[in-house]
Amino acid sequence: MAKLSKKLSKTDVRKRLSVPTRFLSSLPSFNGAHAVDFQAVDEGGKVWTFKCSIRRRRHPKPVLSKGWLAFVASKGLKAGDKIKFFKETNDAATAHAYKVRAKRGIKIFGCVLGYAPITAPVINSNKVSPT
Repeated sequence: MAKLSKKLSKTDVRKRLSVPTRFLSSLPSFNGAHAVDFQAVDEGGKVWTFKCSIRRRRHPKPVLSKGWLAFVASKGLKAGDKIKFFKETNDAATAHAYKVRAKRGIKIFGCVLGYAPITAPVINSNKVSPT
């Protein structure tokens, strides 16, 4: 079951991922702190550690910071891509209770027809190989 599903904005891919307040209830307890770390496994089995932090006063406005930009870079995420976080609901005790998935829009003639999973890390093709 998806706990968070979001179409990414420019800020989400350049600075931090802003998440809805309702996502907080699916995270480990903050125990009075303003941040909590949690781990999520991507479709390739790589474990990512993210930090979710909230404001100390007024509206919490949760964001993912630590680990988020590394994940964005690894997947080559862009504004308009979609991200989903899932929480495992089985009875078995798992070390990593969250899954993270990324999808990119499939465009034909400028229209998004659907979304396809981003499964492989991005390889920078701008680098020149030594000869």
